[in-house]
Amino acid sequence: MSPLVETVLFIFGLVALGYVAGATGYLKVQTGDALSEFAVGVALPLLLFRTMVTADFHGAAPWAMWGVYFSAVIVAWTTGHLLTTRVFGRDSKAGVVGGVSSAFSNIVLLGIPFMLGVFGQQGFEQLSLLISVHLPTMLMASIILFQFVSRRDGEPMHPLIIVRDFLRRFFTNPLILGIFLGLLWRLAGIEMPALAMRFVDALAGIAAPLALFAMGLGLKKFGISGNVRPAIVLSMVKLLLMPAAALALAWLFGLPPLTAKIAVAAAALPSGVNSYLIAVQFGTGQALASNQMTIATALAAVTMTAWMAVVQMVFG
Repeated sequence: MSPLVETVLFIFGLVALGYVAGATGYLKVQTGDALSEFAVGVALPLLLFRTMVTADFHGAAPWAMWGVYFSAVIVAWTTGHLLTTRVFGRDSKAGVVGGVSSAFSNIVLLGIPFMLGVFGQQGFEQLSLLISVHLPTMLMASIILFQFVSRRDGEPMHPLIIVRDFLRRFFTNPLILGIFLGLLWRLAGIEMPALAMRFVDALAGIAAPLALFAMGLGLKKFGISGNVRPAIVLSMVKLLLMPAAALALAWLFGLPPLTAKIAVAAAALPSGVNSYLIAVQFGTGQALASNQMTIATALAAVTMTAWMAVVQMVFG
């Protein structure tokens, strides 16, 4: 068995173990919520903090990677929106949910462990540059589009309330805080005390497997109920079209090999829970987002393996 296949099987195997633990009743589904809260609120922010403090970003090309990745986002989001509204006959607000579900990669709970496993610490360091802008960009795009379609449908929203809510979420998001505090510590040039670093290392070290197991438990809670056909189609947009666009753009603009691989791998990740939470916030397309996330995650074990083989051939 090749190291790549073994790594992918290990990563998605941890997700499957979490799902089985919930499906068999061995662990309560609510346990997944608690584990996810700990992973996102403590372990992953400390992992990002440590990365910002200790990483060597020499040779990274964040602007080029951001340009390639978010161009692929636009391709997938537009396609998902049009398929949802024109092919499946849903309204424009559900179209926004279809678009965000087709383009919002799970770059935290699944992406961080995947990059660490496949590309090592250097790959994760480059992913952290994407994490720093991913959530705020995707969230703001969702808000703007929902406001646009609501105004067009005669249901005006309150921009100031939406912007206030966005800013509150942004500045209290533990992942963003972990990144910014790490950067501030790095810029201050203060050496991390040995005992403090032991605490950080201990908690950051469990972040990846904990996030994967918690994600599996979370999938049991969402399940699949209706909207199967559009969810499958949108999953294909997420898992096939978006990474294909990222691959073409990375090759066209000559990204450094590792940066190109990270951009394509991030684009190839399945959708995460944020697309569902956005649907819940705006009161439409919840079942569509939930089903698409579950189906895409199940299929991603195969598609991610294939895309990693492709980028290895293209970028060496």
